Amino acid sequence: MTDRHAENGYGVLTEPATLTIERLLPGPAERIWGYITDSDLRRQWLAAGPMGSEAGSPFELTWRNDELTDPAGERPPGFPTVHSMPGEIIEIDPPHRLVITWGSTGGVTFDLAPQGKDVLLTIVHRRLGDRSLMLNIAPGWHMHLDILAARLRGEQPEPFWDGWTRLRLDYDRRLPA
Repeated sequence: MTDRHAENGYGVLTEPATLTIERLLPGPAERIWGYITDSDLRRQWLAAGPMGSEAGSPFELTWRNDELTDPAGERPPGFPTVHSMPGEIIEIDPPHRLVITWGSTGGVTFDLAPQGKDVLLTIVHRRLGDRSLMLNIAPGWHMHLDILAARLRGEQPEPFWDGWTRLRLDYDRRLPA
């Protein structure tokens, strides 16, 4: 991990409206790439939805956070059980980099860098316009990545919503007001 990023897996603002979060994951890079681009693998930690293999390919991601862990924990009020969002692949270089559009924000970049037997996954989520959006997205990425790391290591992850709620409080203290 680089020194510009917080310890313990916390994301940091690398620009006023840009969240960067890193995870060192058990490799190889092709394995992690599969968990980012293959719908069946991605739905185990983030969201389902087939994704093309070239720039310009549209896709739709569908979140079912209640299904990510058993138990799921207590979903906070206002969060739907299912949420879908269209996107488009902007740049793709398997198994190193994927850049996609992400709803109304500036998009998300996934970079994979081998580190011995492990892979450093860096996610950069741009144009998170207001603090309330950041306080939903930062703990979301954090918890989703905790689940990915647990799945890759064959471990049982913490209940999604319990972790998200705990992390939201942490990020409320960590992110500038």
